[in-house]
Amino acid sequence: MTHAVRLTDGPPAHPGLDGVLAELDTGTGPASALALVRHHPEAFPPPGRGATSALWETLASVAAISLTAARSMEPHLDALAILDEARGEGHEVPEPTDGSTWGVFAAEGPGVRLAASDDGGRTRLSGTKPWCSLAGTLSHALVTAWDGETTRRLYAVPLGQANGVAVEPATWFARGLTDVTSGPVTFEDAAAAPVGPTGWYLERPGFAWGAMGVAAIWYGGAVGVARRLVRGGREPDQIAHMHLGAVDASLWAARGALADAATRVDEGRATGPEGAALALRVRHVVARTAEAVLEHVGHATGPAPLALEDDHARRVADLQLYLRQEHAERDEAALGRHLLDAPQPPW
Repeated sequence: MTHAVRLTDGPPAHPGLDGVLAELDTGTGPASALALVRHHPEAFPPPGRGATSALWETLASVAAISLTAARSMEPHLDALAILDEARGEGHEVPEPTDGSTWGVFAAEGPGVRLAASDDGGRTRLSGTKPWCSLAGTLSHALVTAWDGETTRRLYAVPLGQANGVAVEPATWFARGLTDVTSGPVTFEDAAAAPVGPTGWYLERPGFAWGAMGVAAIWYGGAVGVARRLVRGGREPDQIAHMHLGAVDASLWAARGALADAATRVDEGRATGPEGAALALRVRHVVARTAEAVLEHVGHATGPAPLALEDDHARRVADLQLYLRQEHAERDEAALGRHLLDAPQPPW
């Protein structure tokens, strides 16, 4: 099945998606996925400009076929959106060139630290950044670094600096997203350009929007797994009907959450604390839906598809790993803190 994953009813509200799906298959790797973004830019409108639902539908549709492709596209698109957002607020930022490919390296890890320094008006980065996905294949990245003891700032970095950027071997034993390796990158006096002021990366409205864009990919991945229930196999019995009904209801709830969130983003109602809480809610709803889909499909189909069907087994492993970008109970606790800090709960 290669039809689009919709968040709203009616005809698609954006061009280009059919072209993306026509060129996409389950074996599409990172380089080909990024090429699709370049070839069909109209299918990937920036968030917050009135077509957020269209962007998320494209990401979900890609994810239903290939989570590797969607996982490769997402940070590149996020980086472009961040640069666009910074430019729109009047900050001077680098202009992406045709053919450039971008990542976003913002994770922190124990025992490593990336620090920024000012060398006569030139910014330099030194240290190690963990969890840098596809660093060895990208031309540029937006990277967070410590510009003070307790503060971080975002920087644009060309990754082709032979004497300044070293992609370390990745110890990547994952059975999911095997082509989207993530490992450390060491920076040694690497040239960089600031993007926004200190703290801006986490405080900007687009941070929540990007987080919900990831949830749209989880949703598409869950749809891809769920489609196995209606693709042949033995004659369905009452238990099969139950699993299918449960999957449909869960996906319907997640679809509604994403559609409502996209509207709020485009109407300017997803900024500040309200946007942060919305992102936590949407990611929770979609992540729990995806986990429910994995469980119901596994119970309904048994071990055979996982053992004998390469595409299905890959989808399951990819989705299980990707979902761990959601911080589970920690994000639930963060949402609870948001509610206690709000003037009143929304319910």
